[in-house]
Amino acid sequence: MHAVFSLLPLVAAVLAVPQFLPQLARLRRTGETAGVSWSWAALTSVNNAAWAGYFALSGFWTALVPAVSATVLAGTLAVMLARRGAGFPRRPAALALAWAALLIAAAGLSGRAGLGMALTAAFLLQVTPSVWTAYRADDTTGIATGTWLLIFGELLCWGVFGLYAADPRLIVLGATGVMASLLVLARAARPRASRTGRATHGDAITTSATSGAGL
Repeated sequence: MHAVFSLLPLVAAVLAVPQFLPQLARLRRTGETAGVSWSWAALTSVNNAAWAGYFALSGFWTALVPAVSATVLAGTLAVMLARRGAGFPRRPAALALAWAALLIAAAGLSGRAGLGMALTAAFLLQVTPSVWTAYRADDTTGIATGTWLLIFGELLCWGVFGLYAADPRLIVLGATGVMASLLVLARAARPRASRTGRATHGDAITTSATSGAGL
């Protein structure tokens, strides 16, 4: 069993490297951005750049591969979302820059330990906009379920490994990631036809009432 659990970080890394490719492919193919959060993409890029710095300072060289991959691909997604929208949203962009400045300050003042402490809250900050945007949107056709399935698999691996290693940071990371992924997947799976059907039914009633009144 020890060998199985020790492979979980490797499996998590394999799932993390191509994580944003389904979302990028869907956006390029359809141009749909509905339900996809720009803040999520931007914060994911910022946080993974910080994780890359943390791993480099810690000498965890193999962990650099998924961190750098997520930094580049999530950053690319943020740029693509901005181009297909109304440009870079000012307030979310300012918040992302402020968070990046905070991470740099933590690393500068306290080194690896300070950066690691700041990064413990990073994932919750990162995924909250994605869940918020998905549930506020009437249309979620822009969400690529493949990306969120990969996120689910990666964070499930880290959560299980955290339980095995008795690492509270990994346990919280895994639990938060699994919950956020399931929430987004559940929202993306909700049939849009039900919403459309209700609207159509309402329009039919209105039309019928208008006709009956002779208007």
